[in-house]
Amino acid sequence: MDRLKDKVVILSGGNSGIGACAAKLFAAEGAKVVISARRVEALEAVAQEIRQAGGEVLAIPCDISKSEQCAAVVAKTVETFGTVDVLVNNAGVLDSGLDAIEKISDETIDRLVDTNTKGTLYLTREAAKVLMAKKRGSIVNVASVAGYCGNGGAAYVASKAAIIGLTKNIAMRGAAVNVRCNAVCPGTVVTPMTAGLNPANLDPDMMGAMAKHADLTLPVCQPDDVANLLLFLASDESKAVTGQVLVIDYGANL
Repeated sequence: MDRLKDKVVILSGGNSGIGACAAKLFAAEGAKVVISARRVEALEAVAQEIRQAGGEVLAIPCDISKSEQCAAVVAKTVETFGTVDVLVNNAGVLDSGLDAIEKISDETIDRLVDTNTKGTLYLTREAAKVLMAKKRGSIVNVASVAGYCGNGGAAYVASKAAIIGLTKNIAMRGAAVNVRCNAVCPGTVVTPMTAGLNPANLDPDMMGAMAKHADLTLPVCQPDDVANLLLFLASDESKAVTGQVLVIDYGANL
């Protein structure tokens, strides 16, 4: 308990799956948690669970693909709690078909890059202004094993690989001012988002290629598996860790 006592944490995509699980865990560990997401009703439901458990939480609706909404999240956090200590970039979207490079549409590219890549940039830019000025903090980016190994739809892989590069760039910039940045790359995680994939829509060429490079008989992650790693990287227990990319997938993609 109290591994994040009195720390102010912004966590995007806090309305379900990994984000909801991490938000509850962080609050139980003493953090003042700010959760954001597009789906307001689900976001408020998570916030209410945290309050009922005795945690402190602020829910702010936000579409991270809109830069002005990202700026508003950080501004409201500072207005309410006075600062930001930790940013967890968890919000993201999947492509519905895991399309190979020769099959992706402009719409798919725009949707994934706007949210996964540009959204992460927008929110991090605003939080980093606070963290760099106070010379202390931790940024944790939820990328994907797809961005690390290439096993996913081409647009999704590109959007998540960009986050890995961004992580290293921020860690390099922040090292001298005690601002850390690390990336977590989950494999398959049992969440409403992954459960919503329709097998009939999946690209057979891409699925066949992926099957040759992963052990699909191994377990898949649960949201709490990822949340526990996010907690470690957000906490001072990982104070010497920065610029690292950690795959969490039970070894399925070794």
